[in-house]
Amino acid sequence: MNTDARFELRDHTADVGIAAEGATLDSVFGALGDGLAAAQCDDIPDGGERFSFSLAAEGREALLFDYLDELIYERDVRSVLPVDNEVRIEADEEWRLEASSRGVPLADLEAREVKAVTYSEMRIEEHEEGWEAYVVLDV
Repeated sequence: MNTDARFELRDHTADVGIAAEGATLDSVFGALGDGLAAAQCDDIPDGGERFSFSLAAEGREALLFDYLDELIYERDVRSVLPVDNEVRIEADEEWRLEASSRGVPLADLEAREVKAVTYSEMRIEEHEEGWEAYVVLDV
């Protein structure tokens, strides 16, 4: 779990927003992944196996969208809730990330459905203190 970043769920019309801030862009992406899990489940049990994946995109907003979308995809394909998300990001000609998550079996929890991540109101900003981001989830 990210120790230098935090997230907050926010009501957003019929959807759910996640705001996150942290010292690094890596930690903010991980916190948004943890926020995605929290939007689906109130109490996350121990257990579950870690899994990893890699992504590449043309920009950081596209990478964030693809990252959260991949977590939803992994949830559906593996029947797990991805939690304790860790991310490493590199950027040069394209944006790349290496991510890992602990997959808690959906059978072990009561989860709400998040249908998709949206580009609506998405923002990622760097400040003197670090990074902050906001995304809206379609529930």
